[in-house]
Amino acid sequence: MVILRVIQLHTHKFKPIFLGTVDPRSEMASYRRVVNSQKCVRAGGKHNDLEDVGRDVYHHTFFEMLGNWSFGDYFKEEACSMAWSLLTEHYGIPADRLYVSYFAGDAASGLKADEETRQIWLDIGVPYSRLLPFGLKENFWEMGDSGPCGPCTEIHYDHVGGRDAGTLVNADSPDVVEIWNLVFMQYNREVDTSLRLLPQFSVDTGMGLERLVTVLQGKRSNYDTDLFTPLLHAIHQRSKVGAYGGRTGAADQGKLDMAYRVVADHIRTLSVCIADGVHPGMSGAELVLRRILRRAVRFCVEVLQAPQGALASLVPTVTHILGDVYPELHREADRIMDIINENEAQFLSSLQQGSRLIHRTLNRMDYKHGVFPASVAWSLHRDLGFPLDLVDLMLEERGVQVDRQELDRLIAENQKVASDLQSGVQSQVMLDVLSLAELQRLGVPHTDDSLKYQYRLEQDRYVFPACHATVLALYDGEALVSEVTEGQRCGVVLDKTCFYSEQGGQSHDQGYFTRDGLQDLLYPVEEVVLAGGYVVHQVTAADSLKTGDQVQLHLDQVHRLSCMVKHTATHILNFALRTVLGPSVQQRGSHVSADRLRFDFSVKGSLSVSQLQQVERCVNNIISANQIVHSQELPLQRVRSIAGLRTVDEMYPDPVRVVSVAIPVSELLDDETDRQTSVELCCGTHLLQTGAIEDLVIVSERQMVKGISRIIAVTGQEATRARDAGQVLSQDVDSLSARLTGSPPSCLDSAQRLAKEVGVLSDAVDNTPIPQWQRRELQSRLKALQRTSNTTVRKMETREAAGRAQALLEKNGRKDLLVDSVETDSLSVVMKTVNQLSSISPLSHVMLLAHQGHSGKVLCACQVPKVLTSLSASDWAVAVCRHLGGSAGGSALVAKGTGSSSDIAEALKWAEEFARRKIQQ
Repeated sequence: MVILRVIQLHTHKFKPIFLGTVDPRSEMASYRRVVNSQKCVRAGGKHNDLEDVGRDVYHHTFFEMLGNWSFGDYFKEEACSMAWSLLTEHYGIPADRLYVSYFAGDAASGLKADEETRQIWLDIGVPYSRLLPFGLKENFWEMGDSGPCGPCTEIHYDHVGGRDAGTLVNADSPDVVEIWNLVFMQYNREVDTSLRLLPQFSVDTGMGLERLVTVLQGKRSNYDTDLFTPLLHAIHQRSKVGAYGGRTGAADQGKLDMAYRVVADHIRTLSVCIADGVHPGMSGAELVLRRILRRAVRFCVEVLQAPQGALASLVPTVTHILGDVYPELHREADRIMDIINENEAQFLSSLQQGSRLIHRTLNRMDYKHGVFPASVAWSLHRDLGFPLDLVDLMLEERGVQVDRQELDRLIAENQKVASDLQSGVQSQVMLDVLSLAELQRLGVPHTDDSLKYQYRLEQDRYVFPACHATVLALYDGEALVSEVTEGQRCGVVLDKTCFYSEQGGQSHDQGYFTRDGLQDLLYPVEEVVLAGGYVVHQVTAADSLKTGDQVQLHLDQVHRLSCMVKHTATHILNFALRTVLGPSVQQRGSHVSADRLRFDFSVKGSLSVSQLQQVERCVNNIISANQIVHSQELPLQRVRSIAGLRTVDEMYPDPVRVVSVAIPVSELLDDETDRQTSVELCCGTHLLQTGAIEDLVIVSERQMVKGISRIIAVTGQEATRARDAGQVLSQDVDSLSARLTGSPPSCLDSAQRLAKEVGVLSDAVDNTPIPQWQRRELQSRLKALQRTSNTTVRKMETREAAGRAQALLEKNGRKDLLVDSVETDSLSVVMKTVNQLSSISPLSHVMLLAHQGHSGKVLCACQVPKVLTSLSASDWAVAVCRHLGGSAGGSALVAKGTGSSSDIAEALKWAEEFARRKIQQ
């Protein structure tokens, strides 16, 4: 049976509808009923299915979610009846195979059971025995720590039938699985975890296409349907093992069938994500995708014995299955395969080395039986890029566990070292002046680090040179030594290196050494510094290391390339600032790391929105043009004649390296051009073409001191994320502005909520990485909205206080001592009411308490006459609030505070008696 997958909508955009914050001018505001299909990846965060995938036959990292939505239109009754009708009448699923769960309530959260939904199902004809109550975990749906949420009802299917399977519902049974979840959006989970009713009730349902197809095709496993069988057949053709058998658990000898399922699932996920622009990387979603790819590679190669490249060769099969609905898979197929092949090659190299290292370690006799050394596990993670859970999995297969306590200590220590390096804590193994003199006395030649520049572009990929070197000197933190032992931190000087040492504002390279004859042991390089012509590699020795040893250097190419991107982007940014602001702009410092760039420069004041936009536009024009980056080493005297040369106030080596964008250095020297371009003296490593930067966004610009501004910028996917976040926040501000400038709030409570929303949105705009020009615009708009909302709240509070003051005067008259209660949940209203009463009756001692019945909280405010009185307002409020278990403060004339009480009459009586005693003294 063919399932129709209808046009997709971006459902994450529906959140403003749930919250009632949608812009009334937008098309979305007209949505009432929506049906859709969406691509879902679930492999990290709140709903993490990654480790379940492959072990069973119904979990996936990528799946297609069929949904129908109601925004203030139909609700529980219609949603349930439509779902039941579709499944039992249109799809012909036997009703006696279906079980329904509903929310049983939660006393701790103050949530009652969803009896309404239970009765609807009974009325539809679901038997009592098939209608099952469950708690918060199973039947109360939340999209995150805050946001729209509500009770849900789930429809489960029994693949076996002819029995009572009620006890198997929500019991992780492969034969009784949830197929449809109907969520009734009634509440919003606030940041403080409280629940508030949504402006309108909505319905959000989700039915997994894969599970539905399994039912309709009469299969017991998702992997037996035509969504997966072509993939499993293609995997078998490429493997050297038997065909897929559908086994799980102990019956799955050698985990062959698990491997089939892992690879089939993961190649779908990889294809869809890469087509959508998410690539395997080092953080966030990119890191999750990297884990998925590496998990797939390992099962493909080690268990299925498929050759390298087999994983990527499955992409055309995925495209055949999904490409009609997702045409981007056809367009991007070649790029998807290239990215998978490239990442697979990197990982296989690491995997082979890691497997040998694990095997070698297990064969050693000096480790506790059953406990794997944490230092080796940490080296696998840090130096070879193994996710720690993959290390655990590889060890689990050998009946061994990592020393978890020691591993946690190493992780914490590494974080401290990183923090110390970032904050400038001096390395303990930096060569001192005596050791440097000793090296020179011994005639040890300076390190040849020219290899750091000898990379090239081949088919749009950077190729970095191999480096084989000799250990010339070792420094243990105190003196030069001829040998260091395992676990010792030391400084290593080589005859040559391909590692970049920290200088010119660019972070040092990362990577590791291996020693000839001991290729499986990694010597991680933690820092690289230049001292007196010697490049010192700070290393923790994985085994002994002696002068004269031969080592192979392994550069972390991803880290290096990220630094190259940021460094070239910094040069272009410098040029753009001078182009937009004029030649008076002077660089005052910079720092380039793998994740961002920082640039300090002289300027009279902060840049305007227009200037920030112009600078970004100038930079991105150069990036888009994919201009060639030229570099040449020249005598210092000769380069001083180059027009437009930008330098910073520091000493330069002679000869010096000149880096120019778009124009060859020789043309600049010969004065053959009058074109303006970026040209700087720089020892850093740079891109060969600007296009690899992809995009640049200035996410922060502020004056550090008068006349010096600091820019923080991001590039590539981080820049894209910043732009996307800015767009979302801009839409949120548009929506909030429309609500604030529309019809006035009907009551004080709604006015206060709007004012609070402005504050929350202001915090988000202040703290989210977005384009700085956009932040400035949004901040300006939000300040105006805050003024408007605050004025509205004050006016409504004053009006409400006037009414309450009048009512209290009519009830009590102008008494010397007036203690009474008032109904409001605003301390400001209580205070204003007290002020108005004191203004009308200036000789009265006034205290008002507002009791919050639902919470027991008591709001307190008081004011005493300005003329001589023996009662201080602050003493009175403090005494009363302490009596109520709270606190207060203020002046001799006015004070306020809070407490709590279940008996407001007693509190009023106590407050009046306290005041009367003081007044009579």
